[in-house]
Amino acid sequence: MTSVSQLPAPQYAVVEAVPSKTGALAESGENYLEAILVIKARNEAGIVRAIDIANELGLSKPSVSRGLAQLKEKGLIKIVSSGAILFTPEGQSVASGVFERHQLLTVFLQHIAKVPLDQAEHDACRIEHVISAQTMAGIKNYMEEQGLL
Repeated sequence: MTSVSQLPAPQYAVVEAVPSKTGALAESGENYLEAILVIKARNEAGIVRAIDIANELGLSKPSVSRGLAQLKEKGLIKIVSSGAILFTPEGQSVASGVFERHQLLTVFLQHIAKVPLDQAEHDACRIEHVISAQTMAGIKNYMEEQGLL
């Protein structure tokens, strides 16, 4: 599997907050976590601030601040006095899972379903929030069998 820093930034589908498959985190929250992971990997210093997320997702800073407050309340991130955003261990795990689903689905849609990359990226961003672990495991196994991973 390709590392985070080697991949282009995902295309994010900006949507209203809706329950995720676990009901614990909205789609927008998962997108914020994924954006933090991608920005951190691209940035040599590994520092991520709210404005970076706003720019990445095309959202206003106040909207991002509200979303980050919810992630902080859920114990997924910490915001230090300098404004830098850090993952908690649980936040890192959730972000990595969302990113992995996004990448696997993008590759699947592009190489198996023959969907153009832009559309595959967009669709993967929507699907990654609702797909079951069982279906995701099946897709991953199939892709491994086909030598795509």
